[in-house]
Amino acid sequence: MVSIRLVRRPFHSKVTMKQSIFHIALVVRDYDEAIAFYTEKLHFTLVEDTYQPEQDKRWVVVAPPGSNGGTSLLLARASKSEQTPFIGNQTGGRVFLFLQTDDFWRDYNDMKSQGVKFIREPKQESYGTVAVFEDLYGNLWDLIQRNNLENA
Repeated sequence: MVSIRLVRRPFHSKVTMKQSIFHIALVVRDYDEAIAFYTEKLHFTLVEDTYQPEQDKRWVVVAPPGSNGGTSLLLARASKSEQTPFIGNQTGGRVFLFLQTDDFWRDYNDMKSQGVKFIREPKQESYGTVAVFEDLYGNLWDLIQRNNLENA
């Protein structure tokens, strides 16, 4: 039997491409409770909250403080019964998102005081200080301050 393995080669062009991940969709049960959690407990900024009547939904975007136009979360209300089971379980129990900070202990202590549930306590790793917390639906996040990080 002959085995064939296809290898995808990188796209090469004379044009330099610049791409980035802009939004990550997070399936939520309710827009307002999700906005409250992210803005009040994690101090995210509400970037946009626009009603889209043609689809009877809202375009809700939140971003971490100081993210300066980087990756943000699109809070997407489950609109079909097939989506509901994924609220709080978008990655099957694995850490889903990584919130980088310039001051781990400041943010960890503030989040604890806000009632954010940490399921793995802070630990010093070779790459930095990290702890795992749950959002309001149970999605797992790393709070992380990397070692020797410039412009965190």
